[in-house]
Amino acid sequence: MERRKIFILTSVTLALALLFSTTLQAALGDRVLSRGARGSDVKEMQVKLKQLGYNSVGPIDGIFGRLTEGAVRAFQSGRGLRVDGVAGPETIRLLKRLTGGGTNPGGKAVSSNSADVNLLAHVVNGEARGEPFEGQVAVAAVVLNRLKDSRFPKTVAGIIYQPGAFSSVSDGQFNLPPDASSIKAARDAINGSDPSHGALYFFAPSKTSNRFIWSRPQLTRIGNHIFTL
Repeated sequence: MERRKIFILTSVTLALALLFSTTLQAALGDRVLSRGARGSDVKEMQVKLKQLGYNSVGPIDGIFGRLTEGAVRAFQSGRGLRVDGVAGPETIRLLKRLTGGGTNPGGKAVSSNSADVNLLAHVVNGEARGEPFEGQVAVAAVVLNRLKDSRFPKTVAGIIYQPGAFSSVSDGQFNLPPDASSIKAARDAINGSDPSHGALYFFAPSKTSNRFIWSRPQLTRIGNHIFTL
């Protein structure tokens, strides 16, 4: 009888240990994440949130605490999702989609895959629709140039969706279907074309009196946009 009790206790202990180990090694999307969760999937989610500019996520430690919950809520609010602070299937699916792509040697994501091309084409269409083709390529290049700068997020999606970064995201122009010219401009920029000469910002001088943007060193003007550092 005593042996049977020991056997049962040992089996339960092993089962719990296996369950705990499996949970810690779970991949993002394997389970719903909420406050109190721990594991590699939580850490992966924290990294993705940080890539998108949600620096309030706190330390990348694999622990779903108060700061991580706040970052999840901010992400959900900014993407029109149900704001509950719980990373369920819909939240995780969108988070993974926005941070897709490979990484360059500097650790920042950029690729010629359809997700990155699509995001760039949308921002080109929203920001430079009707501009000369060279200017459209330059707008896409600005996004890619920011990938090389440590002050900006580490993915194309993170840069585009960084709060306040692009007016077309704020006013909804970004959501319009990109035309063929915008798509080609996005591909040209990904393939290395940069008429902006390394610019990190651009603006339409007739539409802004912002002191910060006017204070930046100006590199070139294409169409209605000035490109600056």
